[in-house]
Amino acid sequence: MIKRTETIEILGNIRRHYTPIQPTVKQSAESVAYFESLPDNALQPYIYCYWELKTSTTLIKPFNYKVVADGCIDIFFELNNPHDNYVMGFCKKYTEFSLGNSFHYVGVRFLPTMFPQIFKINASELSNRFENLNTVVPHTSQFIANNFSTDLNCSTIKSLLDNYFMDLISQIKFKHDNRLYDAINVILVNYGVLNIETDLGTGVSSRQLRRLFKYYIGDTPKTFSKVVRFQNILRAKPSTQSLRENKLFFDGGYYDQAHFIKDFKNFYGVTPAKAFGR
Repeated sequence: MIKRTETIEILGNIRRHYTPIQPTVKQSAESVAYFESLPDNALQPYIYCYWELKTSTTLIKPFNYKVVADGCIDIFFELNNPHDNYVMGFCKKYTEFSLGNSFHYVGVRFLPTMFPQIFKINASELSNRFENLNTVVPHTSQFIANNFSTDLNCSTIKSLLDNYFMDLISQIKFKHDNRLYDAINVILVNYGVLNIETDLGTGVSSRQLRRLFKYYIGDTPKTFSKVVRFQNILRAKPSTQSLRENKLFFDGGYYDQAHFIKDFKNFYGVTPAKAFGR
């Protein structure tokens, strides 16, 4: 059994090296706001952020929200109807939701591997879809249904989530395969640009590593690396000039522009030129 201080150090490496970004709401209507807030310090090795997506006025037409691939698993619910709460698994392409004309969503974004660690759920069972939280983690679903309502402010929402997850995590006995976290660390420090077959070198067979990634991440090491590479391109905020000079796909480890554009569009939903054009 690994001591909790060692656990925090191992898991903290993911947060230090990885910043999952959801950028598409910046292109949204002025009446829609998205913002993130940090959980309590004690939760930051496990939870990347809490987030809210809400309308300030009733929209003329339903709002389509695009979620890009970020390697994470999220819990989310509508504050006006907290009994309907969901979990969205690891996705290897962008996902679009039609949210209606008025909404106030609240979410919890877990860092990679943390949802399966906390809830003892096989991440691959949630991959590329969302499920009713009640069928996956009933006690957390019930907590959300019983404690949230539309009249809560941001501070109260954060406090409720902090208290719940700190109590939950304090009761968990974490068990790690350090070879998994060594492999994840290699992928993150190399920004996803590496040869999966030769560069991981964690002392575990390819087959076993795939099994570990499937359980704790939700997909293969190769797919996770592609998402990490994509996310680091988003984080770099490339300029129009770098796009024009084709520097972006070389820096991202691609050897031809067509492959880069295809992967990017799969993860984001639009081409790099459209995503970054200014």
